[in-house]
Formats: sequence, structure tokens, C-alpha cells
Amino acid sequence: MFEFHWPWAALLLPLPWLLPYLWPDPRLQVEESLEGQHQTLLHPRLNDLKAAFSVRRPRLQLTGWLHRALLYLLWVALVLALMRPQWLTPYTEVSTPGYDLMIAVDASHSMEALDFTVEGRQVNRMAVVKGVMGRFIDTREGDRVGLILFGSQAFVLSPLSLDRYAVRQLLDGVLPSIAGPATALGDAIALGAGKLRERPEGSRVMIVIADGDNNAGSFAPKEAAMLARMTGTRIYVIGVGSKQKSIPILEEGRVRYRDDLTMDEETLQEMANLTGGGYFRATDTRALEEISTRIGQLEKTEAQARTALLPRPLYRWPLGLALLALLGLGLFPEGRKRFLRGLASD
Repeated sequence: MFEFHWPWAALLLPLPWLLPYLWPDPRLQVEESLEGQHQTLLHPRLNDLKAAFSVRRPRLQLTGWLHRALLYLLWVALVLALMRPQWLTPYTEVSTPGYDLMIAVDASHSMEALDFTVEGRQVNRMAVVKGVMGRFIDTREGDRVGLILFGSQAFVLSPLSLDRYAVRQLLDGVLPSIAGPATALGDAIALGAGKLRERPEGSRVMIVIADGDNNAGSFAPKEAAMLARMTGTRIYVIGVGSKQKSIPILEEGRVRYRDDLTMDEETLQEMANLTGGGYFRATDTRALEEISTRIGQLEKTEAQARTALLPRPLYRWPLGLALLALLGLGLFPEGRKRFLRGLASD
């Protein structure tokens, strides 16, 4: 389908024809005044001289009309290019039935705590989150997966998307404290519930990975969980951390021990229970299987078809025509004077 993106620019087409009446050229007035004067030319062979110039007159008339035609063609082509002609190609996208999964990951400073051991080596909480959720994302074929990070503030790193590989790549690039040192757990849940509210009911699922601490933001975790329940969102919480009194953490290039990094499991469990979800520990190897099983019992979002018109710009064609007209004007420069005389005679 063909259309002009800016059709209103066609109002500029009659401008060259109206311009001589709206703004007369003073050079044309000079030509008219010169034509009104009578001069006498003394020459011994005046008739031969007139005959010589009369032979060139048709060529001068032709160049004058050609100059005028090229000018009008140049203007019309430029206006057509300005109108942005384009060819619209329909493209239909069909999404398969699936679930809407919003993953909220704690990216505060506490995720640098070294309270996990993998193959005899201490690793921080963020490394465990990447491993656990990376495997989970890889198995969610056909689902729309989104990613929320929260620290001192909560923000959407990836909207709901069928491109699980892109979401996995974004998760792998997350570092502790990238969202600020504090933890706005309640704001992350409220943000996720708001995004899932835009999706059809029945398959809204949020997976929260946190240690239960909440010391920033506008929403308390319980208030945000109530909001999620009102929107029909189920929250599955994966607790990351331990209940040790003194937990090592990497700060300023050295390992220190702090006693304020313990995991608040009570808050995490209450959030999950309020929304009909579930609570799991990151060390539980069956946690992801249980979450997948429970999600599979929900109602899938129906398949959706969406048709979009993809524009293909065609401005190059009228612009190329304008360049050819400009080239023609350069090849016939003598037509300009004849063109001005023609306007004066009109």
C-alpha cells in the first residue's frame, strides 16, 4: 500500500506559480522598462544582421521553455520528496500461548555477601542468582519473560519478551550495587504488578529473588504484595542468603564480616502466601522444578495475532528526479535570461 507520510506538504506545490504575483521580481520590471524604449541601430548591412539573429530565435525560445519546465520539475520533485512517499508492507506477528513471567532480582550491595560455597569456593549471592535463574529462563520456551532490578530504586531492565536469550544476557551482566546500595523490595513488587496488570488475567506470575531486607522505597513489602494480589499476580519468592550471625562480604577490595546481612525469611514467606504463590530457598535444588510445576497449573495467555505495517521509504526516487532537473538547469544556463524575458512579456 502506497501513501505519503506528510501529505499536507502538497500545499507547497502551487507556490512557484503564485510567487510572481505575491512578490514581483524587480529584475522583471527593469526588463519591461527597457522594452518600452526605442533605440536606433546604425549599421551598413542592417538586414543581414537581423536575419542572422532571427535564425537563433527558435533555439532561444526552446531553451527558455526548457528552463521553465526544469524549474517546475525541480520544485515538484522536491515537494514530493518532502511529502515522504513510502510503501507499507503488512507484517503479522503471532505469539504462541504461554505465561507472563516477571523476574525481580535484588541488585543491592547485600548481594555481594559471600555466604554460599560452590565446589569448595566462596561465591557471592549474585553469582548464585545468575546460575539459578539462568537455568530457569532457558527452560521457559514460549513464555514472555521480563526482568526487574531493584536496589535503592526499582526499574525495568527488560519488558516482557519472547526473546529469552536477550533476557539471559541482560541478567548475566548484572552486578551487585548496580541499582544502588539500599534495597527497595516493596517498590520492585509494585512495579512488577503494574507491568503484569497490562497482560491478560490468569497467567500473571512474578518471581522475586531477594534476602528479605527492605530499607528504601515508598512501598512496604506486605503492601506491595497486597497490591499484587489485587491484580491477580502470584508471587514466588526465592530467598538468597543465610541466617548466620556474622556474614562475610566484599567491601572496598577486602572481605569484612557484618551481622546485619541475615535473611528475613518471615517477610518473604508472608509475601508469597498473600498472593497464593510459594517460598523457596536458593539452595533447594527442587525449587525451580516446584515453581515450574505450579506455573504449569495456571491458565496460559491465549495466542495473539498482531499486524503491523512496515514502511519502506521511497523519497529517493523524487529526490533523484530533482537532481536530474538540477543537472539540466546547469546544462542550459542561457535559458535563464530567456525565461525572465518570457515572464516579463506574460
